[in-house]
Amino acid sequence: MSPGLPLRHLLLALAVVAVWGTNFVVIKLALGHLPPLLFAALRFTLAALPAVFLLPRPPVAWGNLAAYGLLIGVGQFGVMFVAMNGHISPGLASLVVQVQVFFTIGLAMYFSGERLQRSQWPALLLASGGIAIIVQHTDGSTSLLGLALMLLAALSWAGGNLVARQAGRVNMVAYVVWSSLFAAPPLFALSLLTEGWPAIRSGLLLADAYTWLAVAWQALGNSLFGYAAWAWLLARHPAATVTPMALLIPLFGMGGAALWLNEGLPAWKLGAAALVISGLALNLLWPQLRNRLRKAKS
Repeated sequence: MSPGLPLRHLLLALAVVAVWGTNFVVIKLALGHLPPLLFAALRFTLAALPAVFLLPRPPVAWGNLAAYGLLIGVGQFGVMFVAMNGHISPGLASLVVQVQVFFTIGLAMYFSGERLQRSQWPALLLASGGIAIIVQHTDGSTSLLGLALMLLAALSWAGGNLVARQAGRVNMVAYVVWSSLFAAPPLFALSLLTEGWPAIRSGLLLADAYTWLAVAWQALGNSLFGYAAWAWLLARHPAATVTPMALLIPLFGMGGAALWLNEGLPAWKLGAAALVISGLALNLLWPQLRNRLRKAKS
């Protein structure tokens, strides 16, 4: 998929997408003890501290950092954790949230006047077909509420993408760390308001070593290692060489859920995954292929 990457860099990219994909299994395991909003609050607290004292604040406005922290912390992960707390299976969650790609395109069209390219229409239809299949097969492990919450999380992720684009070329690790300062406090407040102190206290008392490892995996593995390694790769290779690796995230997510959580992979789920991933692949890879064809003809 990425022939331009040397073997060591290819393995690093695979490690990142494996962490990001299997992260959905880790989330599900931690939710066995921690209320979802409390879990999200702890995740962003550990992402911010102590790293905020070690990394200089990126040269962006405080409002930009706050917007990113709220959209990604509360809107994406807070909502996603609530959805995964009994409303959608981890494998499907890892797949559905990837439609943030198309939400990002839609928001860019609305706010910046960008136009949908010809190749993006069939890509959008393919991904929409996959979501439609999931809607038709909601069951005990996935509900319409869970699907709606995951789509809301994907929309928030897309909003965060646009805010990050406005920040320009900055150190993304520092950007994530400093923006996490604006994610943790509202998540703690929402947890106290909606989940209540008894649930918070019970969750903290029940949390075992594996639960805290899951929190650390979220903050250090998923956020800091993932962003640092991805940014390192993007600094050394064209984005067109690195970004296609992200197509493997739902494969790791669904495969990890099947392997460790015994999540079933019936034909309809595989079909939905094929449609969504095909849409993502067409959106990502067709412009590169088109450019190569043009160069070959010229």
